[in-house]
Amino acid sequence: MAQNDVLTPQDVKELAPLYEDVVLALKQVYDPEIPVNIYDLGLVYELHIDKEHQVFIKMTFTAPNCPMADEVLADVKHVVEDTPGVKSCSIELVFDPVWDRSMLSDEARVALGWDPEF
Repeated sequence: MAQNDVLTPQDVKELAPLYEDVVLALKQVYDPEIPVNIYDLGLVYELHIDKEHQVFIKMTFTAPNCPMADEVLADVKHVVEDTPGVKSCSIELVFDPVWDRSMLSDEARVALGWDPEF
């Protein structure tokens, strides 16, 4: 990361509402096999927004052979780029670390009927 890419505290403050809007957009995309959105499932490993309002997402799937991977990735790109203020969205698909149930949010655990303390 170049020095001019480092966000100042003021940059972070200014980008915070956009970050929240992107998270809300991500919560509109659901895993095709589990009735929980990808954000609460813990599939989004990293979310960065730079000064030019370009969004960078590192994410995974619950299984590497997800038959709906292309559609989910297209949905993520679409909802993020449709978020007012976002210039573009790049997605890196990774499988390390491997996703597991410990990555679920408490909201996802409750939605699935699992003990939030698991």
